Amino acid sequence: MRFPIANHIPGREEDWFFHELTPYFPRQLRARVKKSIASTTFLATTTLLLRSIVATAAPVEGDPAGIEFFEKKIRPLFVEHCYKCHSKDAEKVKGGLLLDTRDEMLKGGDTGPAIIAGDPEKSLLIKAVRYTDEDLQMPPRKSGGKLSEEQIADLEAWVKMGAPDPRTSEAAVQKGPPLSDPEKVRHHWAFKPIRHPAPPAVNNKRWVKNPIDAFVMAKLESKGMLPSRQADKRTLIRRATHDLTGLPPTLQEVEDFLADNSPEAFTRVADRLLSSPRYGERWGRHWLDVARYADTKGYVFEEERRYAYAYTYRDYVIRAFNEDLPFNRFIIEQLAADQLDLGDDKRPLAAMGFLTLGRRFLNNQPDIIDDRIDVVSRGLMGLTVTCARCHDHKYDPIPTQDYYSLYGVFASCNEPADKPLLGSASLPKAYNEYVTERKKREEELKDFRAAKEQEALSQLRQRTGDYLLAAFEARRLNENSKSEALARERKLDPGVVHRWVSKLDEWRKQHHPLFAPWFAFAALPEKDFTERAKELAPKVAANQAADQAVNPLVAEAFAGDPPASMKEVAERYGNLFAAVDKRWQEHLDEQRKKSEGSDKVEALAALPDANQEALRQILYAENSPANPPSGEIHRLFDVPTSQKLRALQRKLEELDATHPGAPPKAMVLEDNSSPYNPHVFVRGNPNNPGPEVPREFLAVVAGANRKPFQKGSGRLELAQAIASRDNALTARVIVNRVWLHHFGAGLVRTPSDFGLRSDAPTHPELLDYLASYFIDEGWSLKKLHRLIVLSNTYQQNSDGETHYAQIDPDNRLLWKMSRQRLDFEELRDSLLAISGKLDLTEGGHAVDIVGEPSSTRRAVYGFVERQNLPAMFRTFDFASPDTTSPQRFSTTVPQQALFLMNSPFVIQQAKNLAGREEIKSRSLPEDRIRRLYEVAYQREPDHDELKLALRFVEAEARVPTEPPDTPVWQYGYGEFDEAAKRVKEFHPLSHFTGSAWQGGEKLPDGQIGWVLLNATGGHPGNDPRHAAIRRWTAPQEAKLAINGTLKHENEAGDGVRGRIVSSRVGVVGEWTVHHAKELTAVEPVEVKPGDTIDFVVDCRSGPDSDSFSWAPKIQLVRPYPDNSEALDKTWDAKDGFGGPRETPKPLDAWEKFAQVLLLSNELMFVD
Repeated sequence: MRFPIANHIPGREEDWFFHELTPYFPRQLRARVKKSIASTTFLATTTLLLRSIVATAAPVEGDPAGIEFFEKKIRPLFVEHCYKCHSKDAEKVKGGLLLDTRDEMLKGGDTGPAIIAGDPEKSLLIKAVRYTDEDLQMPPRKSGGKLSEEQIADLEAWVKMGAPDPRTSEAAVQKGPPLSDPEKVRHHWAFKPIRHPAPPAVNNKRWVKNPIDAFVMAKLESKGMLPSRQADKRTLIRRATHDLTGLPPTLQEVEDFLADNSPEAFTRVADRLLSSPRYGERWGRHWLDVARYADTKGYVFEEERRYAYAYTYRDYVIRAFNEDLPFNRFIIEQLAADQLDLGDDKRPLAAMGFLTLGRRFLNNQPDIIDDRIDVVSRGLMGLTVTCARCHDHKYDPIPTQDYYSLYGVFASCNEPADKPLLGSASLPKAYNEYVTERKKREEELKDFRAAKEQEALSQLRQRTGDYLLAAFEARRLNENSKSEALARERKLDPGVVHRWVSKLDEWRKQHHPLFAPWFAFAALPEKDFTERAKELAPKVAANQAADQAVNPLVAEAFAGDPPASMKEVAERYGNLFAAVDKRWQEHLDEQRKKSEGSDKVEALAALPDANQEALRQILYAENSPANPPSGEIHRLFDVPTSQKLRALQRKLEELDATHPGAPPKAMVLEDNSSPYNPHVFVRGNPNNPGPEVPREFLAVVAGANRKPFQKGSGRLELAQAIASRDNALTARVIVNRVWLHHFGAGLVRTPSDFGLRSDAPTHPELLDYLASYFIDEGWSLKKLHRLIVLSNTYQQNSDGETHYAQIDPDNRLLWKMSRQRLDFEELRDSLLAISGKLDLTEGGHAVDIVGEPSSTRRAVYGFVERQNLPAMFRTFDFASPDTTSPQRFSTTVPQQALFLMNSPFVIQQAKNLAGREEIKSRSLPEDRIRRLYEVAYQREPDHDELKLALRFVEAEARVPTEPPDTPVWQYGYGEFDEAAKRVKEFHPLSHFTGSAWQGGEKLPDGQIGWVLLNATGGHPGNDPRHAAIRRWTAPQEAKLAINGTLKHENEAGDGVRGRIVSSRVGVVGEWTVHHAKELTAVEPVEVKPGDTIDFVVDCRSGPDSDSFSWAPKIQLVRPYPDNSEALDKTWDAKDGFGGPRETPKPLDAWEKFAQVLLLSNELMFVD
């Protein structure tokens, strides 16, 4: 098997290098690998890794994650917005298009296929919903108009993932929800009570170590099959150590186990691993996948994105696993720890992060509650309850009423702003400093908010007349959407308008001394208003009806000329209220002078004139529409005030999240004072409530005799129902997940869906045996692990009989141990452990494991960014923190090999491994190689491996070191010389933020102003002398084509001017753009090595609103001398953007060899 090097020159066979694959496969595979390739260069390992590093199956078509996405996001969208015109039940199918099944969408309608699976840009459905084509816009404007941006993004994501859709033609025509077939529900395996089956009798009794083996052997014997032989001891300890701790065993641990020949040797290994603190870190991470754990909230606009106390939930989970907290108690604490008698130990309160650490959905409460229902139902019971949000579940016996019964539970709870401390015994050293700083920031926020609230209320009262007129007109519109539009058009708050409408309707029911004239004028017909007002106004001004007296000040306002319209009536009331408010402020000033500035004056004083006081009460009374509740005043703030408030709040939350003195707190829920009585939201729309439903458990689990929850929200009763031994789902779900993580696949292959669509268990009796054992043993996970790892089933070899693969290719019968690749955390932690740099510090704030230099703590303590999950996490199949994840789908993509080959982290671990004292102290190369193998693989190399390793190291020691490349792109500022048509002088920008180059840490910089350059554009400085300059330096002689688009989006300011300036010929292009864009293509430009092309942007007359986009591309048209191999060379400003270049020290021969060992299959795979 040969792998040629990329830089091979034909005719020079000495430049062909090959790599021996054998040492880098697990020993068990060596017999299958032909020993035919010799290695003398490190470059060959690139090809090796790309071809052989990982070998696992990609997700199958219609994978559970994709189907789940369809059920949660796409089907409800179709039901609400599309089926009226595009389903078999439509009165008239429009355009010949049906959306009932995937096949019908692929077939399409009159204009062609609706979707092209995997390609949103070519899918007519996506084109239609984007509204980019005037002739193709769906849903049409008359049917509700364009979908939200989030809905469009969901459709795009769904098509891009291949449009997974469970709706076959047969399924689509089935009528009635699953509840219409009670027999099917009753006989479904997951809904039946858990039994305690006796282990079956088998012929091969000697192989049976414990009941697990009896169930597995019975299945194998029924198919005429035998289990694989037992794995060797080194494989066993490596497998168990990885499974239970997520780390490789040490050489000493392997040697001790190999030397222990007693029958209880492996039992002692299992017990030691289960007692290790590393166990909780490993299995706690598995649970954090289920809990969709992250340290951030997702997209939150201008809020603080970090959860200050997410780490307390992570630490709680790890501690719970290490202490073997009974799983039923674990469930109850996560749902309702606040309602338990915890005594002095309040740490279990942190468990409620299970509910509160999900995405924030821009604080959309229905979506937040939906997320909580999902993590509870799928995470704990394997039921997709959220599929019933908009309609009865299409497959499972979960009606919409049951969804909203659970919705009512969580809608009856709130997250307190003041979160409870988890104990004061171990307050951080910097606690007092934190308290002082927090008080300072709280006061700053409080003072600013109070000042702005008073300012907003004052402005609100000054516009009382405007609000009265808007309320009058809104009442006549009698449609919320139109009245809201009216309010916003007049820069009024719709909520305050609505409050005025409601209050006026209330006052209208009986004579009101202040507003009786208002009601009288409002009752006049619009067409006769002027004439009728002439009769009415004098009567109001006379105020002679004793039983219908009007406030004299109001009556006086209508003396003289009568009002010509309701607008004028409103103006007179507005002037009256403004005068009274002015008098009130003067009165307060007088009282303060008398009371020497006492703050209590406002609360005690009243206007001495009773008529004025009556008017003042309209403005200041507690229930006045002009005095909204404190929780609603923020709606009156202008944009700058709102931004400043968010910034101050963010400073407070940032302190909680980052200050070392911040004490640990629990992210709890607590019950509202009054429970929420839920209604079904018709089609999931909160603005369209349907029938009321009680807060109660799911009928499919609780049975026909279920009773509504009685205690507060019902959270504790819900938790107890889920954690009950009578619940047929909970124990089955968790033992199946434990099995999954040990064997690579569950006994049920759909671990978060135990409904009617689920796969049947491969070994149903074994599943029930494990579930009943688990419950009977006190819901102990450690006892379950022990039972599994001590079974012969677990201890099988991972090779097995090759012809069995024809009978059972997926190993459902468990005739061997399935080979598993290390997951992201295992791989990272293993590299650190082998290099000798793993930091085993436990608990505390999350650490950065992505940046350089990254933390060397275990990956479970790494900072998880929900909105922008780092590429390293995604590349290695880290569970999405957006939703509960019962398992990870292992992929094989080139990016994994490329990352491992080029990652500074991996390279550093190779250096650390080669630099370990016990290795570098070995003077003989053979001894050093042996020690490297012992540390990396816990074994010595065999004869061939030693021979090849020596050859590799000797060859690499002869490879010359190449000088570093000069950077092609540079970022700076300077002035364009109008006379010389050149850049006068280029000054490099000195500060890189991580995403942009600028003059200093703060923007604007004190010396050069607003100059900034990022990957896609930037901002010029304050004057033409400080133009932003993106410089490209020619690495060779060539003719170049230059293309791009200069874009200025703001309407404000006077735009920007862009120039392309060649150091050889001067200006080759110039453009001015203001709220517009221009293509910046120029004639081909010739350059010699070292010539520069400058992309210069200045602010013209001033820097106001001068952000611009310009990321040009430079393409090689013809190199000199002609060389056809270089014709497709392109330098892209966006792709080539980056921070300061550090020239890394090349790896020496031993470090390269260490890297090869770290990237081998023997390390990447558990077996």
